Amino acid sequence: MNKNIFCAIDLEHPSISKKILSEGLRLADANGATVNLMTVIPDYGMTIVGSYFERAVQAKAIASTNDALHAFVSENLTGNVKIRHIVSSGSVYEEVLKYADQVEADVIVIGASKPDLKDFLLGPNAARVARHANVSVFIVRE
Repeated sequence: MNKNIFCAIDLEHPSISKKILSEGLRLADANGATVNLMTVIPDYGMTIVGSYFERAVQAKAIASTNDALHAFVSENLTGNVKIRHIVSSGSVYEEVLKYADQVEADVIVIGASKPDLKDFLLGPNAARVARHANVSVFIVRE
């Protein structure tokens, strides 16, 4: 039985994110589970790009994204399901896998768009999560 549903969304793509949340809510409602809803922002930290930003920029970005994630949930929440909001920064697939393990997720719900040629060579985030996850992965298509 699934007690921890882990949903990874991208707030920049609201239509697929709504579908991911909807699937997560459906799974949670059927099992009395908690939905762990995560979004990941880029990490400017130790890269050459990061040297052009003050440290406070990352903290402000995380706080702003957290507000946006809460707003997204309140606009799209259906039913009475417990939601845990998670905002992280870094590589999407690495952060999803790390936090899914941390919250002891029973299933990961993630979106995938139609792959471009570059995705066949590099592998999109959904494919990497599905390949490396310790639990089942439910992939939502747009």
